[in-house]
Amino acid sequence: MSFDDLLKELQGQKTNQEDPNEVSLNELFNDAFMSKHSSSSSFGQFLEKGNFQAETHEEIDNIPDELFDRHVARETEFADWKSMLDTATKTYKGKA
Repeated sequence: MSFDDLLKELQGQKTNQEDPNEVSLNELFNDAFMSKHSSSSSFGQFLEKGNFQAETHEEIDNIPDELFDRHVARETEFADWKSMLDTATKTYKGKA
C-alpha cells in the first residue's frame, strides 16, 4: 500500500475497491469503447440516458440489476451489464 493510499484510508477517503488496481469506469468504458458498442459517445452520456448517476463500480453495483440490464440491452449491443463489463475488461486488458 502506498503512502497516499494509507493516508486516504486513514482519512476515510479511500473507496471500497476489492482490487487496488481496479480501473475507473471512465477508463474502462472510454469514449472509443462506448462509441463502438453503444448509441452513446461516452459512459457519462450512457448513464444520463437512463437517468442513472454513478461514478464508481460500487455505485453501479447499487443500481438494481433488472433496471440496469434493461438499459444496457436498449442502449448497447450487449444483452446485459455483465456482458458489457466483461467485454470492456477484456478490451482494456488487451491494451494495458
